[in-house]
Amino acid sequence: MMPDAFDYDLPSELIAQTPVSPRSASRLMVVGGHGEGLADRRFADLGEYLRPGDLLVFNDTRVVPARFYGQRATGGRVELLLERFLDDRGRAHVALRASKSPHEGEVLTLEGGLCATVLGRVGELTEVVFSGADDLMGLIEQVGHMPLPPYITRPDNENDRTRYQTVYARAPGAVAAPTAGLHFDEVLLARLAGQGIETAFVTLHVGAGTFRPVRPETLAQGRLHPERIIVSEACVAAIAAAQARGGQVVAVGTTTARALEAAAASGRLMPYAGDTDLFIRPGFHFRVTEGLITNFHLPRSTLLMLVCAFAGGGRVMEAYHRAVTMRYRFFSYGDAMLLWRARRP
Repeated sequence: MMPDAFDYDLPSELIAQTPVSPRSASRLMVVGGHGEGLADRRFADLGEYLRPGDLLVFNDTRVVPARFYGQRATGGRVELLLERFLDDRGRAHVALRASKSPHEGEVLTLEGGLCATVLGRVGELTEVVFSGADDLMGLIEQVGHMPLPPYITRPDNENDRTRYQTVYARAPGAVAAPTAGLHFDEVLLARLAGQGIETAFVTLHVGAGTFRPVRPETLAQGRLHPERIIVSEACVAAIAAAQARGGQVVAVGTTTARALEAAAASGRLMPYAGDTDLFIRPGFHFRVTEGLITNFHLPRSTLLMLVCAFAGGGRVMEAYHRAVTMRYRFFSYGDAMLLWRARRP
């Protein structure tokens, strides 16, 4: 399996720089199951493809304002992008940008009185400990910038604090949004509930590594950067009940699919809390996820590999080429797809 198999040409003007309003006004490409074709719809039409008793599983992670700007004691500028917190006392791994690497023990002065003391290098990342207030998380929420992906070329603004966040986000810890969920608003959620569509939640704290290109060592090792997941007893029970009544389990986002499949790695879905480095690529056997709602992903990316593993590479790449031709909007603030799991031969 080579990354070239997951490549496609994307005009830069199709990379969405801002979200649509309202959220559910985005477009939805439906990739039909069982040999059916492609349909171009609006996300608000999602309920037409679901049945009473189906179960939508959401990722309830909340994006932390995780980008920080500041300076060294020498006056040099620094930028920190939080990768993940290591404890509740401010110790964290960050991606650090500076003209020269700060030395161990150096204190970086960030906006709003926030400070970060450098503890040392950890591979490509830097370990720091944040300080500056008794309510450290409150200060981080106040002074941090929303960590928009690198393909969004404008600075973040106040609108991003709500729009680069799902309406049901409640567990802080992500540094990238679970973007499939950005299309859901309260009106659509209420309409789906009225149709008898059930909901459940997992937590996967998305790391900045989601935007890194596929590297040969990633393919060789077959593992991704670790991310924290929680699949609760309530979620497992909701999925068991949906399956018992013949409902379809639909994951909202690749992050939700990874969390569910990681929790089912033993062959049976079980409650789980801990890290996962599961790399889903063609040949993977899905045990839980039957439907998948997802955005359009970067070429040659692990997320595109996951989608191809789920719905079939040929069918997915055909849909991507159609999306380019039909001028869909791509990536985090872009449009969405609804796919059904490919039948195993």
